[in-house]
Amino acid sequence: MTTEAPDAAGGRLRILSSAHLAQGPHAGLSELEFGLIIAHNAFSRWVMRCMTAAGQPDLAFTDILVLHHVHHRERGKKLADICFTLNYEDTHVINYALKKLAGLGLVQGEKAGKEVFYATTAEGAALIDRFRAVRDRCLLASVEGELTDGEALSDVARRLRMLSGLYDQAARAASSL
Repeated sequence: MTTEAPDAAGGRLRILSSAHLAQGPHAGLSELEFGLIIAHNAFSRWVMRCMTAAGQPDLAFTDILVLHHVHHRERGKKLADICFTLNYEDTHVINYALKKLAGLGLVQGEKAGKEVFYATTAEGAALIDRFRAVRDRCLLASVEGELTDGEALSDVARRLRMLSGLYDQAARAASSL
């Protein structure tokens, strides 16, 4: 259950899921974290349903992210680079997704020296094209108002990347306690 709590000055109400974390000098961070939680869950649900509508209901959220990244710029990607770019710590999670995608005929690995480079197959590229068509029809058609400002969206994306660095640093600090 979410709660609403006034900010420190007793002004506007903050929408929170953890009011006990909103006490102190950075109460807005707790509000942002709740926004991240619900945005992540909505985004995950959307991506999976979009992929189902595109014709592939058997992929999990991470599988879909990996498929899109492997297809990015249509250049082969190494496992370590995929993990780094998508900010996954556990290579086995990404390796499992790659094996699943390969088993479905959506990606293929090509060995070059000691490295394996993954790329989408023709079937994988066609699936991504269908995903994009569903995205255009269902998501982009609904974008209006403030959300049409590409510069503002880029600024939000930049801030989210900054926050990911903050949380990564905090995770390292917490693991050393």
